[in-house]
Amino acid sequence: MDVAFWNNRYATPHFVYGETPNVFVAEMATRIPAGPVLCLAEGEGRNAVHLASLGHRVTAVDQSESGLAKARRLAAARGVEIETVLADLGNFTIEPGVWSGIVATFAHLPPPLRRRIHAQVVTGLRPGGVFILEAYTPAQLAFDTGGPKNPELLMTLAGLRDELAGLELLAGREIEREVIEGDGHTGRGAVVQILARRHE
Repeated sequence: MDVAFWNNRYATPHFVYGETPNVFVAEMATRIPAGPVLCLAEGEGRNAVHLASLGHRVTAVDQSESGLAKARRLAAARGVEIETVLADLGNFTIEPGVWSGIVATFAHLPPPLRRRIHAQVVTGLRPGGVFILEAYTPAQLAFDTGGPKNPELLMTLAGLRDELAGLELLAGREIEREVIEGDGHTGRGAVVQILARRHE
């Protein structure tokens, strides 16, 4: 799923994954301390705009220009500002010690890149900062409701514990839930959810 795939997917007037934030992000947003928030693989901006509405200075990173254009449009419609950064995560570096919160929902990356990004998440958080993640697990392959078909791109709680070593796991679970996010994610899904904090 390269940049052409995502630009094509987002090149539509409607929001493929909806305009409301991910349910887990919305639930955990109050755990983010005051300060800047980084949204990885943010697509059309639903999480970034929600977090900006809570008063955070938000930077949304994605490789799709058409996705980020919709993110800016959604922010304008909601009366908030977000910063957008056009970048492939393979060429993006998370600045160390900068972020009060980092958010990644359904950011399914090849394992070597995912491990590198997650290592940067650990160092990128300020003391007390939190990382919020939701992703599909291998059990998602039994459902036809979204997500990649390559099992290497899917995540497990055990794997994330290892990749996020150095953060305190405040919440971590693998569950099945109804994932209703636009046309892109609709129906029963098998997900892993993480809330992790850098020690103060």
